[in-house]
Amino acid sequence: MTDLHTHDFGEEAVRRRAREGMAAAFPDRRDYGQLLFGSVPAPARTGDPLDGMRLTPPVFMPQRLEKLLELGREPLHSDVVLDTVIGGLRSPLPLYMSAFGSTRAAGTEQVLNAGRQAGRLGIPMTIGENIVPMTGYGRAGEQTRRSVLDRLAAYQEELPDGCGGLVIQQSTEDADAEVWNLVYSDPSARSLLDSGRLAFELKVGQGAKPGLGGMTLLNRSAAAQVDKQFAIDEIFGQDADEVLRSGSAGTFTEEILRQQVRLMRNNFPRVKVWVKLHPGRDIAHAAATAWEAGADAVVLDGAEGGTGWAPLATIGQVGLPLGEGLLRIGNREACLLASGRMWEGSRAVKCLALGATAVGLGRAALLAVDEDPAAGLTRLVSCLALELRLLISALGKYAPSSLRPEDLWPLPRSAAAPTTS
Repeated sequence: MTDLHTHDFGEEAVRRRAREGMAAAFPDRRDYGQLLFGSVPAPARTGDPLDGMRLTPPVFMPQRLEKLLELGREPLHSDVVLDTVIGGLRSPLPLYMSAFGSTRAAGTEQVLNAGRQAGRLGIPMTIGENIVPMTGYGRAGEQTRRSVLDRLAAYQEELPDGCGGLVIQQSTEDADAEVWNLVYSDPSARSLLDSGRLAFELKVGQGAKPGLGGMTLLNRSAAAQVDKQFAIDEIFGQDADEVLRSGSAGTFTEEILRQQVRLMRNNFPRVKVWVKLHPGRDIAHAAATAWEAGADAVVLDGAEGGTGWAPLATIGQVGLPLGEGLLRIGNREACLLASGRMWEGSRAVKCLALGATAVGLGRAALLAVDEDPAAGLTRLVSCLALELRLLISALGKYAPSSLRPEDLWPLPRSAAAPTTS
């Protein structure tokens, strides 16, 4: 196990899920019959509306009656069907794995182990930006095990037929390296392309660094090799071994975004098109622009997202909380994906009720494979799936797509008056 830590208050809970799986959805079984369980403290206010919301089951549940008639018995939480189409990719859960990029925290074995387990689970996985400029594409002779091709191969090792898919993210620097062209024409990706399980994601922004490009620390030798592509800052002084490497965030206007999506569809007609947005104040307009241009999915990366290096002021004070971003976009039919502090069922269900089609695991996936390289992510996902089934069933519904803002309290401002179901 590496010395991987996060500032997220859920770290120990994630690690417990990686060790215990579904059992971690409940109190310690050794306390059963020994302790009285009752009210728990309300979550601390973080500024994210999701943390202040509660799931609110109705008393009368017509969808439960429909399910009863369909099954010929009282429905159970195990009757909830979680299969979801995520941006054109089929998944057994409303869940995908977010991009790790080239951050040092995403070590070689962690990235590959996470990819193998995501493939085994059949959930879509995103391969992040800046990997080619930093670690290579994976051609013969390149000495790396973190390249795009290494990650692609690890994911495909145990991927079941008919589900999952790879999403290849591209930033400004990746465009210079022609990452999409490399993958689209590579024999290693042919089976995914032929089966409709390859997507390209245009990275417009990142939740942890809204308005900024990717940042990392490099030793001086590595920095000298990329100083034409990135900004290099001596933030630690001339005697320090490391310097700050900053990438471009890219320039986008409404028309530039439209043209980028259209180019993707024209140049790569066999892939699905995803667009990743940071939580900007005009997020609703940006998402609508991407969908109207033909995007198969829009990813809202909340300010809680990100695994890499960023200024402290940016992490704590820049960008909309995920819940506010979802509220601004509103509940709609197009495919909206949400990422940022996802590791347990209630937050995921709240996002789905606010209009998300699926949610993304980022830091939680890295922590899970750090805790158990062979099965940590698998156990974490099994726990999350159980919670999803329990909570969706408690709301009297039996598919994630049935969730609505009415299932939340306080009632979101975008919702209509409360209904009877």
